[in-house]
Amino acid sequence: MDDFVRNKLTEWGFSELKQKFEDEGIDTESLYALGDQEIADLIPKVGPRAKFKRRLKLLMEEQNSTNLVPANSPAQEQNSTNLVPVNSPAQVFPSTSDTSDKGKRKLDLLDECSNLQSPTRKRRHDTYPEETILCDVKEIMKFVQKKIPNQDNKLNKFLKKKILDLETDKRELIGVFGKTGAGKSSLINAVIGVKNLLPSGSVSACTSVMIKVEANKENQKYVADIEFITKEDWKDELWSLLNFLRDNADQENSQEEEEDFHDTEEKLSALYGEEWKNKSPENLMDNKYFKEIPEFLDSKKKRLTCESAKELSAKFVKYTRSDSEDGERKRWYWPLVKCVTIKVPNNDLLRHITLVDLPGNGDRNRSRDKMWKQVVGSCSTVWIVTDINRAAAEREPWEILKSTCSLMGNGGECQHIHFICTKTDVIEDLESDDHSAVRAVILDKNMKAKKLVRKHFSKVPEVKKHFNEECFKVFTVSSKEFLKKKRLDSDDTEIPKLRAFLKDLNDCHSETFNYVSGAFGILSLIQGASQEGADKRTDVCTVLVEKMKRDLDEVRKPMQETLEAFEKCLSEGVEKSKGSYEKVLKLVLHPRTIKGGAFHKILKCVVENGGIHKPKKGKQINLNGKLASCLADSIDEEFKKTFPNEGTCGPFNGALNKFSLDTEKLIEKYKDVKLQLIFLQTEVKKVKTKLKKIIRERKKTIYSSLTTTIEEFMQECYDKAAEFRGEGSLKNMRETIEKHVRDAKNIMFERAKDEMTNQLRDLMEAILEDLEKTMQESIVLSLSTDGDSIPDVTEELQMVKSHYNELMGNPNEEPSQTCAELLGPASAVIVIQ
Repeated sequence: MDDFVRNKLTEWGFSELKQKFEDEGIDTESLYALGDQEIADLIPKVGPRAKFKRRLKLLMEEQNSTNLVPANSPAQEQNSTNLVPVNSPAQVFPSTSDTSDKGKRKLDLLDECSNLQSPTRKRRHDTYPEETILCDVKEIMKFVQKKIPNQDNKLNKFLKKKILDLETDKRELIGVFGKTGAGKSSLINAVIGVKNLLPSGSVSACTSVMIKVEANKENQKYVADIEFITKEDWKDELWSLLNFLRDNADQENSQEEEEDFHDTEEKLSALYGEEWKNKSPENLMDNKYFKEIPEFLDSKKKRLTCESAKELSAKFVKYTRSDSEDGERKRWYWPLVKCVTIKVPNNDLLRHITLVDLPGNGDRNRSRDKMWKQVVGSCSTVWIVTDINRAAAEREPWEILKSTCSLMGNGGECQHIHFICTKTDVIEDLESDDHSAVRAVILDKNMKAKKLVRKHFSKVPEVKKHFNEECFKVFTVSSKEFLKKKRLDSDDTEIPKLRAFLKDLNDCHSETFNYVSGAFGILSLIQGASQEGADKRTDVCTVLVEKMKRDLDEVRKPMQETLEAFEKCLSEGVEKSKGSYEKVLKLVLHPRTIKGGAFHKILKCVVENGGIHKPKKGKQINLNGKLASCLADSIDEEFKKTFPNEGTCGPFNGALNKFSLDTEKLIEKYKDVKLQLIFLQTEVKKVKTKLKKIIRERKKTIYSSLTTTIEEFMQECYDKAAEFRGEGSLKNMRETIEKHVRDAKNIMFERAKDEMTNQLRDLMEAILEDLEKTMQESIVLSLSTDGDSIPDVTEELQMVKSHYNELMGNPNEEPSQTCAELLGPASAVIVIQ
């Protein structure tokens, strides 16, 4: 087997067949000669065989449109008719006549560009899809990087690093919330177009396992990567679970406590059967219980790989839930699982998107809860899924929205909230064979449901503080009707609307344009560096450095104003916190609706879990968040204005957007260094994009610092309160907490304010320093006179410029060409000895 066949198997997702093709001696020539029977012998399974035949057919059609030269042709050797494709790995021999370096370089570039040609390359060059443009330019930049000498030269190192930095992995997270039975799994399956991927839930199957669904870009398999909690985490959780059961056995419990008791027993029974009873945590950590999952013991991920979605679903179910309807006793490993990542092949909707099926209220396990918070804070979109018949009235979806809005809004990066009403096809007491009449009833119900949900949203102040009504949309969907289309048209189900949203979110144009514009800038710099004009470069360098300093001042000024506004708001928040802490403590520590005995257990959970209690149902108790609420309220509006999740203004009231260097004006004045200025123009855009990403991540930590600081301050009294046992322990816990807050109020709230302002100041300084350092280096090196070792990239620049103009929609420019087309007819002819 030669490299051409090996590369094609990898590109097509058939890496596992390499050994078989090797054993059967399949090379380039025999690959093109394979018949149906030979392919069937090589690939017995129908599905993979069909995919292979389709890809081979596309490849052959592609080669039929390309100039082919018979091996051993009359120019070389008579009487041979073997054809070899241009992008085969056949050896290229130089002509015995004089060949210019330019001609050699054309052949080298052709070879580089052709190695990873996609089947879609066979198109008119004036109708290139953006995927093909991106592939073209990436191959060109790989080739250029190899051409840059590996010398201890600042400019060469700089250029190589800039080419590497072109690669970015953009991924949008969509969090999917909803109680079990609301139709989350059916919704996800329908939207991504894969039946039987996520199993439908039932009330008894509810777990706290997070499930991510994303694209498999490695091969054609369905894959599940299972990440476990650590052994130490499970041992701590075992201790907590067994203590809870011991403390609540044979006692009169509330309904909520009874449910928690049952859930705890179910969790232990899922993993251990009945063996957990009367055993210590140490005994239950014996390796014999984890023989099927050695990855848990070794702190590694477990990977499941299947040919179909249905097969994978059957395999991973034991890691996500218990199936109480299955009569056979099995071990269910979901209590040990932190997250399951499912990878789906050949799915364009998931190219840059991960859908995450999320538990609604975090988790009592600390590592799972930490991951839950990180994911929720990273979601650009959130889907709240609920049954249409209870959409506005049911408490749980609205409680989820209320409890997570600050984590998604100021504490996150969410731009869209979609309230998705499912099961719209379910109409009670309606028996009619007239499908048009049934459709009319369903659509009328959908319209009314949308109005009710929007009205309810307008009355939830906690959410509206973080999100305006433009961020909120309501969808009424039927996954069942989308597949069967008995009573509703496809568009009526609104699944196509959600798919269209995902396509827009993928934003292929943005990914392609960012890469191509960056490549255009780098190639402009390389070409400009090899040209003369040292005096002009020095002059322009001086002008740019001065302009950069002025622009930095323009960025620094609004940043300083922001810091002053925050300090003022937080100072007001400190005073309000000092005046309202007693009311907060009374509401949390002396609730009217819960009796003393029942509240004793709840408060015990609060102090044992750092001030937080997460019941399976209902509102969570977060004493730290309540104490920090006045501080958060004081800066919420200013924070949203400073760090908007949506819109084009950008962070710090648009301060960063003002940085430009005015390269457009300088290009008109200094035409001799136009290429270097084009590079600096793209570099400014790129550094601002990078800094905005840094700000987006750091602002989450800044916002959460208020609660984090309070939590750290309160931990001492939580530890002390947790030690109380027996009669009077409820009173002692309350008094301990109240005394601690009363004594610390003058320090604690001030400390939280200082921590936030310090983090904000640190961020501002880091942004200004990074901006200055990056642009200073780019200006000096791009206008350096040391261009002796820089390669000529005239043709590569022309190719990328052509693609760049095409993406810009410039009708006056020539259409872009393939590598072979641009390098000329001779480059498509390979003489094979």
